[in-house]
Formats: sequence, C-alpha cells, structure tokens
Amino acid sequence: MQPTLLILAAGMASRYGSLKQIQAFGPSGETIIDYSIYDAIRAGFGKIVFIIRKEFEKEFKEIFEPKLKGRVATDYVYQEMDAFLGNHTVPAERTKPWGTAHAILCAKNAINEPFAVINADDFYGADAFVKMAAFLNGEAKADIYSVVGYELGKTVSVHGSVSRGVCQVNDQGNLAAINERTKIYTEDGQIVYEEADGSKHPLAANTPVSMNFWGFHPSVFELSQQLFIEFLDKNIGNPKSEFFIPIVADEFISRNVGQVKVLPTTAQWFGVTYKEDAPGVQASLSALVKNGEYPDNLWK
Repeated sequence: MQPTLLILAAGMASRYGSLKQIQAFGPSGETIIDYSIYDAIRAGFGKIVFIIRKEFEKEFKEIFEPKLKGRVATDYVYQEMDAFLGNHTVPAERTKPWGTAHAILCAKNAINEPFAVINADDFYGADAFVKMAAFLNGEAKADIYSVVGYELGKTVSVHGSVSRGVCQVNDQGNLAAINERTKIYTEDGQIVYEEADGSKHPLAANTPVSMNFWGFHPSVFELSQQLFIEFLDKNIGNPKSEFFIPIVADEFISRNVGQVKVLPTTAQWFGVTYKEDAPGVQASLSALVKNGEYPDNLWK
C-alpha cells in the first residue's frame, strides 16, 4: 500500500485572508504546496489528504482538484474545534484551533496506512520526500516513527528570527529530545538562539532541526487521542495553549512507546516566514527549474 501525505492547511486562509491570495512562486503560478505534492507523487505517495477549514472547502477544491485529478487520490478533512474533546467543551474565549497534533487527530478516519505530515507553506525539497517514502514503505511501525532532520543553516531567514524544533539525536540516529527554540537568528556570522531572559547560545550550522515533516504509523491516532485528553485536562482554561506534534513525539519517546528515527537531509528548506522572504523563494524555485529539477509547468 502506498503511503499518504497529510498536508496541514487549516491555518492558510487565516494567514492570507482568502485562498485567492495564496502566493504564486513558480514560473507558471505554482504555490509552494504544488511543489510538495509534485515531489510526493514522484516519490511514490498514493494519496494526498488536506486538513482545511470547512468554510474554505469550495475554494480549496477549485484550486487543487483540476490539477490533481487523475494524478493522485485526494481527500479533505476539517479541523473542527469540538472534535475529539472527550468530556470537555470548547471554552467561550477559545478562538484559535487546538494545534498541529490535534489537526492530525482530525484525519483519523481518512488514513489507515503509514503517512507523512507537512506544513502547507514550507518547501521541503525532493530528497526529503524520497527519504520519507522509503521510511514509510519499509520501516514505519507502531513503535517506529520518523522526522526529517534539516541542517539548521539551511533553514534560517536573513530577515529576522525563526522558530525551530532543535533535535537531539542519539548514537542510534534516533530522536532523544526536541526543544522548541522560538528565537533563532544569525549574529556576526554565528547562528544563536535567544532565551526569554535575553541570554544567547550558539548553535552549529549542521544542527538537525525539525521543519514539521514527520512520518507516522496509524497507531499515532490512538496515542494522540489519549494525549490530547491529558492536554485538555491541564490546559482547557488557557485560550492560547496548543497541542503540537512535538508533544506527541516527546511522550512517545519518554513513555518508551517507541523511537523516532531522524532522517537526515541536505535539502535546502525555504518558506515565507517574513514578507521579505518571498523574492528569495521565487528566485530559488526559478534556479531549480533552470537546473532541470522541476518542469517550468508542474501540471501541464
């Protein structure tokens, strides 16, 4: 059975105001998502599942169905605020979704095979999809998950600080811990992260970081459901609290349920953290097309 690609796109419309404004970066108007789907199909993924907001379903399908029809199976799931809450109810002051791990949980009834998860607006590179497909086809089990480890130096922005999940990798090549560093930037040629107290700590350019490209066995749904209820028990009263994928990965490791294998890639990540990043993304894609890594029209 071919693996599935789950694309976290529920937050897209809120960032852009409307899907019509989703930015075109490729020479024929391609979005970053188009490149991820193209790479996934090439690597052997058999189905694309989009997590979206219900109110944007029509717009979303109008954009993607014409391109993907006949090329790959598609499905759509909705991240609803009241899904999987157990005995809890949504507090009146809660306006934001419950986070990326809750988004995955919302796809529980759409996926029965090993699957990968990516953000909608990050460019991950062909190498990462090839490595992930190989893992999902050959190694993914109820006690073996994975995450693609990017070299930190290939994921920073020159336009400001970025937030990254810094991976500690053990001798077996598995994830020992993942620490969310919310303020990473380059200063005097050195990459540093800054703590809340203002102290700065250097990080090597080849430090592996997670860009939210994960590989899971379907067993993750049951685990996530259990952890989400535990999360709500503690955080239901905090309107800003979010249930993130690294929370699930950390508990998976610390409770000795299994291991998360780090799949190293040399791929150059890019995304639009800042408006000013957009021209660079466009230039990078143009260069890849020019080098023959992508056609100048992905869906022709």
